[in-house]
Amino acid sequence: MPGGCCTRGRPVTPEPGTAGADDLRAPRRHTGAAAALVALGIFGSRLLGLVRNSLIARFLGASMAADAWTVAFKVPNTLQNLFGEGALSAAFVPVYARLLAAGDDAEADRVAGAVAAVLGLAMAVFVAAGILAAPLLIYAIAPGFAGRERELTVELTRILFPGAGLLTMSAWCLGVLNSHRRFLVAYAAPMAWNLSLIAALLWRGALPDKERVVAIMAWASVGGSALQFLVQIPTVRAVAPRVRVALDTASANVRRIMRNFGPAFMSRGVVQISSFIDQILTSFLPAGIPAVFGYANTLYLLPVSMFGVAVSVAELPEMARAAAAGREADAMLRGRIDAGLRRVAFLVVPSAVAFVALGDVLIRLVYEHGHFTAADAMYTWAVLGGAAVGLLAGTLGRLYSSTYFALHDTRTPLRYAVIRVGLTAALGVTFAFGVTRWLGIDAHWGAAGLSASAGISAWVEFTLLRRGLNRRIGWTGVPDRFMATCWALALASAALAVTVQDVTQGWRRMLAGVVVIAVYGAAYVGGALLLRVPEARQILGGFARRFRAAR
Repeated sequence: MPGGCCTRGRPVTPEPGTAGADDLRAPRRHTGAAAALVALGIFGSRLLGLVRNSLIARFLGASMAADAWTVAFKVPNTLQNLFGEGALSAAFVPVYARLLAAGDDAEADRVAGAVAAVLGLAMAVFVAAGILAAPLLIYAIAPGFAGRERELTVELTRILFPGAGLLTMSAWCLGVLNSHRRFLVAYAAPMAWNLSLIAALLWRGALPDKERVVAIMAWASVGGSALQFLVQIPTVRAVAPRVRVALDTASANVRRIMRNFGPAFMSRGVVQISSFIDQILTSFLPAGIPAVFGYANTLYLLPVSMFGVAVSVAELPEMARAAAAGREADAMLRGRIDAGLRRVAFLVVPSAVAFVALGDVLIRLVYEHGHFTAADAMYTWAVLGGAAVGLLAGTLGRLYSSTYFALHDTRTPLRYAVIRVGLTAALGVTFAFGVTRWLGIDAHWGAAGLSASAGISAWVEFTLLRRGLNRRIGWTGVPDRFMATCWALALASAALAVTVQDVTQGWRRMLAGVVVIAVYGAAYVGGALLLRVPEARQILGGFARRFRAAR
């Protein structure tokens, strides 16, 4: 492969056992710790996200105002997904990280400053256009909305758009910090945004005028977006003190980032189109289903973000460095991918089983109070169970996509993402509307078919990503025996947890839910330790080391 380990811009191909080769291998020992820091930051943010959504469920339930908020919020959330963990990282981090690894700090600073300038200018134009085009945008993503529901959604979207621009600039900070292996600050920053929403809900959530409540939430979201950006600036200045924001498209590295950004943006954008297809289809389902999808999505994204995103984010800069290792690159990438896949699978398999077997416990624990009814909980569980179909494929696929990005190949993931979206659209219409009519069941259950269709499509995309990469660098994947062990442990643990659920039926809801989930998690990890699964020992060992360090 072209390139190599560089010293001040001069290419050198390290021999096995030399200092250069050892330097490339060294980060592998720390990737688990880096992924743990990403997961810790994400966990804090997602935990506050659960608190936020729990308050939204309490005060809004599955009302018209909740539907309007869910659809309007889709815009900034999509931009964060696109730029935060998507296109910007895929195009920017591999180039920036390689410059840092080569010791070319001056060029790295110029590249970072130029990217910030281009991004800021683009966001200014984008925000202005979004505010003006909000009615057309809502018509496109929620054509089933009409009357006051549509008007309210447009109003909220216009308020939220400036926050979307700030979240995008926050993604630039994330890319810089990830490249410098400062993961915790970058992924804990969204806690500021969540705290802003939580404060607004505690302050005005009980108002009887729910339209006013969601308007206050929208303004709080903009303020939280600004905080999310600002809290990262001190650390960015600490790790890259000489970065100056200035337009500079003459640099070959900047041009390379811009070339890679287009396909990466389209690739991530195509994936987001899949979620917009879900949004469009839910707008034609019975009232309350868009909000139910939002509530289920918060739970679904917890393992996706903590495990799939955490590992892929931690691996991306390291794989970018490994890809420069000359003839050793393929073997190093295979080792990193296989280790990452095992970590993700060990944690995501029990999450998928829990969504199906214990989803009702999770939903009652987080949401079922106030305006959120038992019927809302039932439909949310159905959506969550359908989403569990593709949970493992979606999280494993992120690591494969990161590998393509590290190799500066953003077009292959784009092609496979297009296939996924087309399949999602076809299956979504069939499962959400056709199946319910053919079976003669309540249209509400079409929501479960819709989420399951996205899961099936995720498996198709994952299979294509893995097959294409294996042809390029050699075989990668999770051994069948390891996967069988994880599934068997998760199913046995779920059976035990369901038995405990029956025993605790008369207990207080919160206490019973915590006990059931704790028994499930303890049974899975305990069983893995008894079977000597290395990932279980690594996770517990990491916790033990951090506990000793804290003391």
